[in-house]
Amino acid sequence: MQNDYKKYIELNVWIEARKLVGDIYTTTRLYPKEEQFGLSNQMRRCSVSIPSNIAEGCGRNHKKDSLQFFFIARGSLYELETQLFLSKDLTYIDQTNLDDLLIKLEVVRKLLNGFIRYYNSD
Repeated sequence: MQNDYKKYIELNVWIEARKLVGDIYTTTRLYPKEEQFGLSNQMRRCSVSIPSNIAEGCGRNHKKDSLQFFFIARGSLYELETQLFLSKDLTYIDQTNLDDLLIKLEVVRKLLNGFIRYYNSD
């Protein structure tokens, strides 16, 4: 079976994606109260989607199904990246915070792209 080589909780991509969730939650705690159900909530849900879809993909029995979830996780990364730029535009975060979060997001993106390539090569 495709996903037997390693438990998903041991995957660096899943571990780093979880760290990114924590960073997003920490950052969005500082957003204005009126954003509690707006951009802040959307960013949290989006960030949670990344490790969740990696895990779900690893739990699938067919390569095609697994890859679909990994691609969804990657799409959520791009969505989150856009939301970070919007947060900067709206002055909820400054350039330093944006740069820091984009670096962390890029780490996850590179790991996920590598994981997708590796998974797809089997």
